[in-house]
Amino acid sequence: MKALLVGEYRDGKILPSTYELVAFAQKIGAEAAMVMIGDTRTVPKFQGQLLLADAATYGEYNPDAHKKLVQEAVLRKNPDIVVLAHSSYGWDLAPRIANLLGAAQISEVIDYADGAFVVPVCNAKMRRNLKAKTAVTVVTLQAGAFGLAMEPEGTPDIEPLDIPDRVSSVELVSYEAAQKAAVDLSRADIIVSAGRGIGKKENVAMISELSEAIGGQLGASRPVVDSDWIDHSRQVGTTGQTVSPKLYIACGISGAIQHLAGMKKSEFIVAINTDRDAPISEVADVMVLADIKEFVPILIEKLKAVRRSL
Repeated sequence: MKALLVGEYRDGKILPSTYELVAFAQKIGAEAAMVMIGDTRTVPKFQGQLLLADAATYGEYNPDAHKKLVQEAVLRKNPDIVVLAHSSYGWDLAPRIANLLGAAQISEVIDYADGAFVVPVCNAKMRRNLKAKTAVTVVTLQAGAFGLAMEPEGTPDIEPLDIPDRVSSVELVSYEAAQKAAVDLSRADIIVSAGRGIGKKENVAMISELSEAIGGQLGASRPVVDSDWIDHSRQVGTTGQTVSPKLYIACGISGAIQHLAGMKKSEFIVAINTDRDAPISEVADVMVLADIKEFVPILIEKLKAVRRSL
């Protein structure tokens, strides 16, 4: 299988998601080349061919021009799949490329098995395997689903990429910094997060009490935030905050890849769940198989007793 990876470059830097594409290609054993709109002074570390277009000419993001550049790269390399990160860049550009190539698109891929792309369904409680019927398939990879076992290395062979038609109706003016969260969970040593498995909004108080009893901060998964049980400023995951505390306690969180990507670098992970096969069990150091409403109150009392004895 041949893969064309669409790397990401911003403000003179290679974005980390670029190396997730490399990790994916390695996992599936694909012969990979990369296309990037960037700068010859800053190139990604990997072994292979890099088709490089000048960001000063085409802009760091310009959908009209970039899709044509990828199309030219496809014509040169004839890949079976075109791979992008499921980022703001990727999810905007991927359908444009798929439409231009007349190719099928598969979004948020988290694995590859038996010749099929694996994607989450039913809020990541289930997975399905997809195969495209077109000659070329455009896919986006869920953030955090693939990672290199070691630091990236290698020097690519650079092949200049240019197209005659540079006319575009879009101009990148600037980047707007994301609004800072009211609560900075990235600095917390201990985080206790609530998931949909806590049952109802009223049970948030119980999880909050646990976080106070253990001296931590309250966090949340996206479904809990979307349900307006907890403010978005406390959301952990790819659409929230990325955290790496010394202790992370996940209460009723199944472990969608989006959430795992935001907390899997925690030093020690405790998961409390009734489902022993929940995806979070794959990263948890301790898996507590228990009903949240029964276990957490007991844990709170034990913690309070310890504090009173000190």
